[in-house]
Parts: sequence; structure tokens; C-alpha cells
Amino acid sequence: MSDEHPTDDARAADGALLARFAAGDQAAARLLSAQLLPRVYAHALRVMGNAAEAEDIAQEAMLRLWRQAPDWDPARATAATWLYRVTANLCTDRLRRRPTVALDAVAEPPDPQPSAAQRLQDAARLDALDAALQTLPDRQRQAVVLRHLDGLANPEIAAILDIGVEAVESLTARGKRALAAALARDREALGYQDD
Repeated sequence: MSDEHPTDDARAADGALLARFAAGDQAAARLLSAQLLPRVYAHALRVMGNAAEAEDIAQEAMLRLWRQAPDWDPARATAATWLYRVTANLCTDRLRRRPTVALDAVAEPPDPQPSAAQRLQDAARLDALDAALQTLPDRQRQAVVLRHLDGLANPEIAAILDIGVEAVESLTARGKRALAAALARDREALGYQDD
């Protein structure tokens, strides 16, 4: 059994591969890249949170390893340890160059929920519409609800009400006019300013 530490074996193996690369052996470069590049890329991605930046950093780290190959000293570290250190430093450098903004300078994101005033107005509009719908004759009310609130097409409505498409068109047109007239008096109170 050898007295060498497993890291010593890794250092020797890395040193041999880097020496082969420095001598022009592209197979050694491919082998080291296959072993190390995915690891340093994953590390950079976790730190940076951006795939494009992580890819740039991992490639730069590998280029620096290739530049070190002719002078590589296997006694100092494994290639993986050295690459992780270089990757960490490159990440730190990039993070420092990112623009920073004071928290107070960041605008509050808009609330996607309607305001309380908007919710009250929407409720008032729905109440007014429901009341106006109740003033329509039954068939008109059904046609208007199916067409304009449920979004069904006229042929579907005709089949549901068992009438012709022209009758649906007539019912919905008359129903819309009656609703407009019923809601006209409350137009301003409901917040409708346009036509």
C-alpha cells in the first residue's frame, strides 16, 4: 500500500495531463476539459445566477489553466482546486463590477392587485349591471349573458336557446340597448367618462 495521499495521486495525474497538453497532446486537453469544465461552470452558475456569465467565467478559467500548463507545478495543487480558486476569483471580480443600487433608489414594484377604490368601483359596476340585467325580458337577458358575459358565439347561443342565429343577434342588440339606457343615469357615479 502506498503512503501517498489520494490528493497526491490527483496532483500527479493532473500534472501529467497538463504536461502532455503543453507538449501538444490535444487528447489530454479534451480529457481535462471533460473532467473539469462542467464542475467550474456549475460553480460559476450557482454564484453568478446567470448562464452566460458562468460560461464566460468557466472558459476564462480554463484558458488560464492552459496558459499555466507549461509551468505547472503538481506540488502546489490539483488542477481542480486551482480552477475552483480561479473561478471563485473571477466570480468575485465580476460581482464587484456589477452596478449596485441603493435600496432606497429602487422603485417599489407595482401591486398587481387592484386598489381598494378600484375594487369598490368594480363591485358597484357589477351590482349595477346585475340590477340592469334583471330589468331585461328573460330571453334578452339569457342571450346577453351568454354572448357578452360567457363569451359564447351566436351559433352556440342559438342552439342553447333553440332559436335561429338572426333571433340571437336581435335579442343581444335589443338587450345591449336596454342595458345602456338603464345604466346611463348612473354612468358618472360608476366612473365611466368615455363613450
